[in-house]
Amino acid sequence: MFKNEEMEINLGPQHPSTHGVLRVKLRLDGETITHCQPIIGYLHRGVEKICENQSFFQGQVWTDRMDYCSAVANNLGWAEANEKLFGITVPRRAQYIRTLLNEFNRIASHLIWLGTHAMDIGALTVFLYAFREREDVLDINEAFCGSRLTTTAFRIGGLREDLPPGFDKMVNKFLAKFSSCLEEYENLLTENRIWKKRTIGVAKLNAEDAIALGVTGPMLRAAGVAYDIRKAFPYAAYAEMDFEVPTRTEADTYARYLVRMAEMRQSARIIQQCMDGMPEGPVMAKLPKILRSEVNEVYHATESPKGEIGYYLVGEKGSLNPYRFHVRAPGFINLQSLPKMAQGGLIADVVAAIGSLDIVLGEIDR
Repeated sequence: MFKNEEMEINLGPQHPSTHGVLRVKLRLDGETITHCQPIIGYLHRGVEKICENQSFFQGQVWTDRMDYCSAVANNLGWAEANEKLFGITVPRRAQYIRTLLNEFNRIASHLIWLGTHAMDIGALTVFLYAFREREDVLDINEAFCGSRLTTTAFRIGGLREDLPPGFDKMVNKFLAKFSSCLEEYENLLTENRIWKKRTIGVAKLNAEDAIALGVTGPMLRAAGVAYDIRKAFPYAAYAEMDFEVPTRTEADTYARYLVRMAEMRQSARIIQQCMDGMPEGPVMAKLPKILRSEVNEVYHATESPKGEIGYYLVGEKGSLNPYRFHVRAPGFINLQSLPKMAQGGLIADVVAAIGSLDIVLGEIDR
C-alpha cells in the first residue's frame, strides 16, 4: 500500500545553509540519509592558473579572493611561500605584526562561523552578538591597511607600512572587552538545551577517519588530535608565543563548537603577547623591484582558521611568475568528510554537519 523506495533530492546549490554555491545530492530512506554526495565547481575562477600568469608580487591579491573570511591568513601563506622560494629573511617586527593580524583574522573568521552556524540551526540572537565584535576586528584591519575584508595585508618580504598611530589603543580596547563577549556567546549557547540537542552526537567524525581523509583544523582537533601547524612547524613569530592547542574527544558538532570557542581565547592571548613583546626595527626586507625565480620548488603550510592551507610553488629560471602554483585548501579537503558525517543521520542534521565544517566555496572551487 505504501511506497518504501528511496528518494533522491538536492540540497543547494542555492541554499542558505550551504554558505555559497554548494550542491549536496542526498538519497533518503524516509528522513534517514543513505547516501550523500557533495558537488562543487560552481565558483571556479581558475585562481591558480591566473597566478601562474601574474608576477610573484601580483599573486598576493588573488589569495584574498579564495577564503574571503580569512584573507589575512591566506596572504601570510602566499608571502611566506615566496620568501621560502627566494630565501628572503623577514624583519622580526614584521613577523610579530603578521602574527598579531593573523590571530585577529582567526577571531573574525570564527565569529562569522559562530553567528551563521548558530543561525542555521535556529539560534538567531548569537549572529548579532558575533557580528558586533567582528566589526571591531574589521575596523582594526581598516586602520592597518585601509581594507576590511580583502586586505592584501602583507607583502613578500614584510609589510607595506608599519602600524599606524593609535593602533595599540584599538587593540587594547578590543582585548579588554573580548573575554566578556565570549562569555555572552557561551551563556546563549553552551548549556542551551536546544543547541545541545541539535549538536551533541550529531555528524560525528572520529580521529581515524579524519586523519585518513586529510582533515585538519578545528575539525581534527575536535576528534582529539592536537595537530596545529603553529606548533608542529612554527612560522612567523609563533615559536616565541606561549599558547595551547584546544582539543576535545567527542568528535561531534558540539565538540567543534567548544574547540573554536577555546581557540578564540588562545588567539586573544597570542595578540596580547605580540603587543607586549613588539620589537622595534624595520618592517620590510631589502628586495629588488622585480623578483626573478631560479629553478626551485617549495611547499609551505600555515594554520588558517579552517585548517592547514598549503602553497606549492614552482619557479622557472629567470621567470617573473610561477611556473606552477597549487593550493592545498583546507575547506576542499575537509568537505570530503561530509558523506562520512552525514550517512545514517537525519536530513535535518546535514545543515549542522555543513555548518560545523566552516567552509567557504570561494576557497574550495578557487
